[in-house]
Amino acid sequence: MNDSVIYRLQRVIEHYGLTVSAFADHIGVQRSSVSHVLSGRNKPSLDFVMKLVKTYPEVNLYWLLNGKGSFPAGTETESPTLSLEGNDMGIKETKGTLDAVVSAKRDFPEAVKVIIVYDNGTFESYDTKNR
Repeated sequence: MNDSVIYRLQRVIEHYGLTVSAFADHIGVQRSSVSHVLSGRNKPSLDFVMKLVKTYPEVNLYWLLNGKGSFPAGTETESPTLSLEGNDMGIKETKGTLDAVVSAKRDFPEAVKVIIVYDNGTFESYDTKNR
């Protein structure tokens, strides 16, 4: 955990218009626990994080811990759909959504690996060189 987790925790507290004390009371942790996390003295425990996301379901766990996703949850814009139908790179045909779609123009370097990361934290990896 680093300063960005602290920043995201501060955003949550500010979003709900709470003081640090009121936030601690709402999620059911000691006030000093929140202060120690915000100061960087301690890292948030699993119990702390789980109480936070249970109390505030709008807080996306993945966003809180990794900065990926959005806050409040559900505010992200719809992602474009990527289809690899008819590909000639030997990549397993799949459909899914991505936050960004990379254009396959010839002046770009050749891709050597495609990684698809799912919102549950799992991923699939495909080597384009092993056709």
